[in-house]
Amino acid sequence: MSPSPDVHFISGLPRSGSTLLSALLSQNPALVTSGRSSPVAPMILRVSSLMAEGEYAGDFDARKRDRVLRQILDSYYASGTERRVIIDTHRDWCARLGLIDTIFPAAKVICCVRDPIWIMDSLERLIVRDPILSSHLVPIGKRATQHDRLDHLLSADGVFGYAWRVLIEAFHGPFANRLILVDYDYLARYPKATLATLTRELGLPAHDYDFAHVESHDHTAFDQALSTPGLHQLRPKVSFEERRCILPPAVQETLAGGMFWRRPQAGESGVRILA
Repeated sequence: MSPSPDVHFISGLPRSGSTLLSALLSQNPALVTSGRSSPVAPMILRVSSLMAEGEYAGDFDARKRDRVLRQILDSYYASGTERRVIIDTHRDWCARLGLIDTIFPAAKVICCVRDPIWIMDSLERLIVRDPILSSHLVPIGKRATQHDRLDHLLSADGVFGYAWRVLIEAFHGPFANRLILVDYDYLARYPKATLATLTRELGLPAHDYDFAHVESHDHTAFDQALSTPGLHQLRPKVSFEERRCILPPAVQETLAGGMFWRRPQAGESGVRILA
């Protein structure tokens, strides 16, 4: 029986580089990545709830529980290849660091982060480029105005609000040493330095990454299910894009200063390893 592969995770905030980072890491033939949010975390959480409640709770001791949960991930990524590192992506991993600590004790969670102003700007641009505002990122009753859309996205049920809350919990919680924060602006400006740091900190096999020819995974069906075409589309070359913010000044003022992590200063790395 071959040894289990090393496992790490990508989580953090939306529109903050997780798809880009996963696409870059997938260039390494020793790695397998999910490319975007995979079903592994929801599957593990549903099975773990069955183990914790109801008529079957007594059927699982700690060893059986941990073995079954590990095998969900192993089975999902089984491909007959010799790749020895799996990197799975989902927002929920930040809310399940205790579970990761138990069943994947050597794993780290890479949290992609970004200034909330530019996350909300990116989400708003993505939604309004569809003239009939059909994106399922916002419920139909909340799509009429920008303020309605932003209120929902920032709420506990919104794609940003939920990710923000679980990241804060993880950052200040007892398993914060599992986290590696990657600043989007730093990744976009200095992709080579970012990948070099992650390679060293995660013990990944070395690879000469190509930052001028980034291939997107095929996310068409996933994006169409959310009625948000292009949600996971990447530019072929890694670069930082300057643009005008389309959020009203009042909204920008509300979001300004909301970052609870320290942004990298000039000359500093934008990859922060929490201890």
